[in-house]
Amino acid sequence: MTSEDLSGMGPLVARLGRVGQRLRHADRARPWVLDTAVVVLVFLLFCLPDLLHAVGGDGDGDGPRRFRMVFTRLPVAGMLVLQAGLVLPLLWRRRAPAVAFGAVTAVFVLQWSLGAVLRADVALFVALYSLALHGRLRQLPWACAGMAGALGLVAARASAAVSVWDALFFLLSTATAALALGLMIRIRRAQLAGLRDRAARLEVERDQRGRLAVAAERARVAREMHDIVGHNLSVIITLADAGAYASDAAPERGKEALHLIGDTGRQALSELRRVLGVLREADGPRAEPELSPQPGLADIDALCEGVRAAGLEVVYRTAGHVDVLDSGVQLTVYRIVQEALTNTLKHAGAGARATLAIVVEDTRLTITVQDSGPPAPAVGPGTANEEGHGLVGMRERAALYGGHITAGPAGPGWTVRAALDLAPQGGAAG
Repeated sequence: MTSEDLSGMGPLVARLGRVGQRLRHADRARPWVLDTAVVVLVFLLFCLPDLLHAVGGDGDGDGPRRFRMVFTRLPVAGMLVLQAGLVLPLLWRRRAPAVAFGAVTAVFVLQWSLGAVLRADVALFVALYSLALHGRLRQLPWACAGMAGALGLVAARASAAVSVWDALFFLLSTATAALALGLMIRIRRAQLAGLRDRAARLEVERDQRGRLAVAAERARVAREMHDIVGHNLSVIITLADAGAYASDAAPERGKEALHLIGDTGRQALSELRRVLGVLREADGPRAEPELSPQPGLADIDALCEGVRAAGLEVVYRTAGHVDVLDSGVQLTVYRIVQEALTNTLKHAGAGARATLAIVVEDTRLTITVQDSGPPAPAVGPGTANEEGHGLVGMRERAALYGGHITAGPAGPGWTVRAALDLAPQGGAAG
């Protein structure tokens, strides 16, 4: 068969598949229709010929003479009763397969005990097939044993006409084929049901992974916004307080503070636009947003300059190979330093002094931010030891690289230490 022939069969296979699907839906809606159709089909193919022969007076006259001598000729009424006992239980072959098989087997044994032969005996194999397909598997051994006994009776009755072993071979082969067909279809249906169940579970898992990814992205955006807004607002507030204080004594310093407030606000607005840009859905053609790269260690100098402009003296030093760190580690370090300096500016206030050290030793990175404490007892409503969302965010960022954060008082000031593990472990970006 050529590829053209196979391609031509595609629409036919699809059409047959649609027809089969419609038939399955109809069967689920009205199962009695198929059961009745099976009974009618068995009657027309196997019962009606025996009745026509009996009514016509031929009986088994068309068979060999030795068969006519061995088997009993039944009257039409008796034949109808036995045929009904063999065929009618097939109406329950799917709802109660074990009961249907038992009833058919009992009538089958009764018929052969009387020495009669009927074409309707095919109902026994249909009942066995139905039991293998729809019944409980633990019932099959008992059914097979009953089937073997009934077929043994048939072979014994027919021994005068054919060999017992030939009869048993034919009958048992037919029973095995019916049993194997039922089991094969049952296994196939179980496999398809398993595949459908697996597909449903995979779809649920996919949706769950999607929701977890959305939650993780929201948490990341929330951390970014907290760092951006918290740091820049702290700088703006400090500059505004300093400008208000200096507006009378040194107006030029007040004007400088206003310029710094504007620059800090514009920087914060630009970073917020960059972070919130990932949450916008594409709603048609538009100009590409102006994006800037995620901050790294090279931007810590500018961060320190902004904090110094707000009045906090910062001493910054590094040790080790800090330039070879990947972008994810650099972003984590930058955000931790930003949050620590923001807390120092918030709690220690202008006029304090902070020391920032970033040290890389083999696979370990250490960040230390230590301040001298507020220059006066009262610098604002915050207290140096309060633990807010900023410290929690720093701990979450450090945990991405197997690290930890410690924070606590050190003399009159406050110290934050962060340790990150740089060993390859599928790290994370900010």
